[in-house]
Amino acid sequence: MNPTVDPAQRKTAVVVGHGMVGHRFVEALRSRDEADQWQIVILSEEQLPAYDRVGLSSYVGSWDASALALPGNEYGGDVLVELRLGQRAESIDRAARKVVTSAGDTIAYDALVLATGSYAFVPPVPGHDLDGCFVYRTIEDLDGIRATAEAAGPGAVGVVIGGGLLGLEAANALRLLGMTPHVIEFNDRLMPAQVDAGGGAILERLVSDLGLNVHTGVGTQSIEEAGEGKLKLTLSDESTIDASLVVFSAGIRPRDQIARDAGLEVGPRGGIITDLGLQTSDPNIWAIGECAAVEGVCYGLVAPGYSTAEVVADRLLGGAGEFPGADMSTKLKLLGVDVASFGDAHGTTEGALSVVLHDAAKGTYAKLVVSDDAQILLGGILVGDASAYSALRPLVGRPLPADPASLISPAGAELGADALPDDAQICSCNNVSKGAICGAIAEGACDVPAIKSCTNAGTSCGGCVPMLKKLLEQSGVEVSKSLCEHFSQSRAELFQIVQVTGIRTFSGLIGKYGKGTGCDICKPTVASILASTSSDHILDGEQAALQDTNDHFLANLQKNGTYSVVPRMPGGEVTAEQLITIGEVAKEFGLYVKVTGGQRIDLFGARVEQLPKIWQRLVDAGMESGHAYGKSLRTVKSCVGSTWCRYGQQDSVGMAVLLEKRYRGLRSPHKLKLAVSGCARECAEARGKDVGVIATEHGWNLYVGGNGGLTPKHAVLLAGDLDDETLIKYIDRYLMFYIRTADRLQRTAPWQEALEGGLDYLKAVVCEDSLGIADELEAAMAKHVDGYKDEWAAVLDDEEKLSRFVSFVNAPEEADPTISFDDSGERKVPVLLGVPQMPAATHGK
Repeated sequence: MNPTVDPAQRKTAVVVGHGMVGHRFVEALRSRDEADQWQIVILSEEQLPAYDRVGLSSYVGSWDASALALPGNEYGGDVLVELRLGQRAESIDRAARKVVTSAGDTIAYDALVLATGSYAFVPPVPGHDLDGCFVYRTIEDLDGIRATAEAAGPGAVGVVIGGGLLGLEAANALRLLGMTPHVIEFNDRLMPAQVDAGGGAILERLVSDLGLNVHTGVGTQSIEEAGEGKLKLTLSDESTIDASLVVFSAGIRPRDQIARDAGLEVGPRGGIITDLGLQTSDPNIWAIGECAAVEGVCYGLVAPGYSTAEVVADRLLGGAGEFPGADMSTKLKLLGVDVASFGDAHGTTEGALSVVLHDAAKGTYAKLVVSDDAQILLGGILVGDASAYSALRPLVGRPLPADPASLISPAGAELGADALPDDAQICSCNNVSKGAICGAIAEGACDVPAIKSCTNAGTSCGGCVPMLKKLLEQSGVEVSKSLCEHFSQSRAELFQIVQVTGIRTFSGLIGKYGKGTGCDICKPTVASILASTSSDHILDGEQAALQDTNDHFLANLQKNGTYSVVPRMPGGEVTAEQLITIGEVAKEFGLYVKVTGGQRIDLFGARVEQLPKIWQRLVDAGMESGHAYGKSLRTVKSCVGSTWCRYGQQDSVGMAVLLEKRYRGLRSPHKLKLAVSGCARECAEARGKDVGVIATEHGWNLYVGGNGGLTPKHAVLLAGDLDDETLIKYIDRYLMFYIRTADRLQRTAPWQEALEGGLDYLKAVVCEDSLGIADELEAAMAKHVDGYKDEWAAVLDDEEKLSRFVSFVNAPEEADPTISFDDSGERKVPVLLGVPQMPAATHGK
């Protein structure tokens, strides 16, 4: 590693713009600058730090800007990065190498990086500047659209001018806001840059079936006020549309004004001219992303923008990186419709041939563009079914492994990952090759989340994830689905076997479907499956012998052989009498008391023979097991919500209590945590939970797959603005689907990532019942709710179960003499006999 430079010698890079590409540049420079040569000042016109503009439409429904935030976008703890939000760069003094900001500050630079992006082009239609006219570029734009749509009321007409990619996203946003969307496209088809006439025809039919009113081959002549907040649009064919709002999505233009004002060279159609190293006509100024015209060409996708950011980071550190060219391929799902284009999709290469499969009945269109000898793949278009995209796109410019028609025919050749050379680019967003992915697999990355972590492949748009799975399957690394050496089946398969056969014992299951006597992997797993499929007590009969130590004693084993006692407090609620009882129990049995982050009270230091006595007191006070010991629901955390808080929009405590009582005791592949926040301020930290519920003005937003631990994950939005009944129905389905299909000890985040189709597939299963199992999942949850019994209360009523709670079977009245504590400090701590003890930390000393 290079030695850190003298701070006095450190250089300053000023970054103008904090979008996705600007953030990528800062990340790249800081990760590579081992000697800390550069300090960075970022000027951001927006008040929000960098967020995912590609996923802007996901803001509709959640209205949670934090869900779009890019990881690390505030650079916490990095003293060499200064982020100035809401401060725009006004002018550049190239001679003095200084930037003047909107706050009146002057900042000197050694390198200036322009990452100003683009702006929405608004055609000069008369009336384009009237109230009710918007563009679709920022979170602020969407907030304005939302306010106007809500004021107009359900069913009001919203018009989008422009039928390209962003135009259809804007139309979908209007549909989600309850409006009746119309799309006006001057071209003869939708998405003219991505699809041809055949693909456009299929796309128009598919989106029309979903509720969009499409007008192609017409322009907009004028927009006029029509009274009462209405607008009247007159089209070029003299037809009219009465609307409540208009969204312009007619393309983008590079934001290059500050460069023009500074005398930098710009292209005839806009964009800051740069060489392949992204250097402008001033050797101290660089341009990246959509504002850059690399050798005269502007690129409007995030993947080439990321490439420009990486090149400039390399150049500032003495490298010679050059822009490698751009992959303009796109794969997306618009209103549930798959659309993909790659390479020379329109066949502009001299001599190019097209192979087309147009299935109007199924609503699919596929075209491959090949060389004049039909040997080299040049590009393609897929509409309605884009499943072949991840295998075809890396072959652009390479020999085809089979007849082109067979590659897009449903009954044709299947294109395997082995057909791709090692230098084929699998992930275009992050420039990851097949060789790099295979190398990660060879070094031990044996599932998709591990590959993502090692290579960054699949972490942006996700279009390459199916190919990652194919590479895993064909890598030669055998990923066994076997639960253990005693069962060749996976956990999910064993779950199905138990459901179908009705087998209720481990011995019966292993006798018929396994081998041997079992182990510490399969026994607790089968015990969990049995508990998930019935309301039998986990200590009944043979099942008791399957449990691990925690479940065997219904308590969490601690480091000195004692146990913790955790009574349930639904939603964090507890009565004064119950608190008094907890205090009396802690005092009587000498327990250490800790208030947890999950809004409960833990009591530590109970010996095994004390557990029944402690729980008798707690059960008598109306409390029950908090299941802190099991792979099951732990807590449902909440804020005080609308009951007490002046910002609360819904009763978060009431919903948290309802959910915790509904799912208490629910056994699952891993522990489950839920939370309910009463507003978007998120005091309950719901997006860090397996299931997070956040109140909105109209109901509840449901987030799923949030995990803490070694690899924390934010939960993602599954559905928005739900009423109570729908919310509970969706959570029922989600949890039962997870319990049925997840692997042993697999948390919800990696389970979701591993699903074929990811979040879209999960939404289809849970919200749209695409598998036709919704009633079955809900019935399974209803069976659990109806059959729930407090495990500790059942133990206290059963002498046989109580007999288990002893330190020594042959001397049940004897306490374990090896258990001791140190009470000399301010906190009671366990002492491990024979192990030297560190002094307990004290507070305020």
